[in-house]
Amino acid sequence: MSVVPGTEREKGPTMRLNWSPEDVVACWTLVDSDWKQVANKSGPTRLGFALTLKFFEQEGRFPEFTEEVPQAAVEYLADLVKVPPAEFTKYSFTGRTAEYHRKIRGFVQQRVRMRSG
Repeated sequence: MSVVPGTEREKGPTMRLNWSPEDVVACWTLVDSDWKQVANKSGPTRLGFALTLKFFEQEGRFPEFTEEVPQAAVEYLADLVKVPPAEFTKYSFTGRTAEYHRKIRGFVQQRVRMRSG
């Protein structure tokens, strides 16, 4: 597994960085309810929110910095949401917007409850 150099996580394993094209599509594709969440966002916020959402689904936590998100996922989701991949570097993981985006936790938990109930 490849991890971000110099970022030993005390909380557990880090997100893998090498993904096959098939795995990217299987794990990072936005589903209908995801599109409803990104619909009112644009630019770096749209891409950052989409990546944060899918990252949270994979890891059960939020990314701490942009380099932690696999480049293959950034490029794939950037194409899906029609935002240039380079815009992701402008997304802030701190501040009001990032805190607001942390509502993802409730959104994902609600989706899990709906599937199992």
